[in-house]
Amino acid sequence: MNKAYLCVLIAGLLPYAGTMAAKWGFSRYDNHNPRQWLAEQTGFRARGNAAQANSFEAFPFFAAGVILASLAQVDAARLDMYAMVFVAARVGFIASYVADKAALRSIFWSIGLLSVVGLFAAALGL
Repeated sequence: MNKAYLCVLIAGLLPYAGTMAAKWGFSRYDNHNPRQWLAEQTGFRARGNAAQANSFEAFPFFAAGVILASLAQVDAARLDMYAMVFVAARVGFIASYVADKAALRSIFWSIGLLSVVGLFAAALGL
């Protein structure tokens, strides 16, 4: 289960990859009013910000799945597998989002969602 817990930490930090994509190397970034600045961005910067928001939205569902599966004493290998698939899918999701690969992004999003559903199914003994 240590791998699954590590995956929760990684998943909690992943949204900041989107943040870095949105703000990286931009000399006119307005740190006094960052939300307004981000709202005015286009292209990969806007997509990086959207990837960040979606990653923050996905995180609680994943973390709850890991917690419930742990409490239900799901086999550690199964729990770790679902957690690692989720993290890998989210990395692919963020990269696809920033690169504007919409179909691939949707595939990664679906894989991440299915891995969380797998965690809940495992916790339910299914």
